[in-house]
Amino acid sequence: MAKRSAPEVNAGSMADIAFLLLIFFLVTTDIATDSGLNRKLPPISDEVPPKIKNRNIFVLNVNRNNELLMTRAGEEKRVQLKDLRKEVVTFLDNGGGTGEDACKYCEGARNPDSSDNFSKAVVSLSNDRLTKYKTYISVQNEIIAAYNEIRNRVYKRLYPKSGLNYVETNNRYQDPQTNPDEKEKLKEKLEEVKKIVPQIFSEADTKKG
Repeated sequence: MAKRSAPEVNAGSMADIAFLLLIFFLVTTDIATDSGLNRKLPPISDEVPPKIKNRNIFVLNVNRNNELLMTRAGEEKRVQLKDLRKEVVTFLDNGGGTGEDACKYCEGARNPDSSDNFSKAVVSLSNDRLTKYKTYISVQNEIIAAYNEIRNRVYKRLYPKSGLNYVETNNRYQDPQTNPDEKEKLKEKLEEVKKIVPQIFSEADTKKG
């Protein structure tokens, strides 16, 4: 009996199929990218920095055990991460200044031993080299959130008919689909709020473990 020959498989289009699959995966696959903290370094200046009164400095230390120790209004105590935002807001919003240092937009306790106004209040953060990166980022987020909380309130007070707060306005400003004319108006509003509530956030040198 004669042997039957095996049918040939047409592999001529396999290269085209593989090429199309490669293009498909390149187009649809998300490539993970590392995102850093948005920080703008101050310009280099030869001017001698002004002296800052102790009551205008909120000192926060994060040790190697990821514990937070804060010093505010001469009071030193441990603070939990979940309470940090509230503590920073209390410090920034104190409004203890009088005369030229009086704070028009502050709604705090006006403790004379704490910060005078938004433009003089400084948040100073230092951490140990053995501090976990997750803790470091979480602390940063809470501090920025405290500033945004106050900016949201001031924005609504300045622009009550906008229907937005500071963060929402900033998101719209950053949106590439927002038209240039609207962006210019949003920028003016954002700059006005940042002028009233400047983000004065200092990071001290990392401590050795």
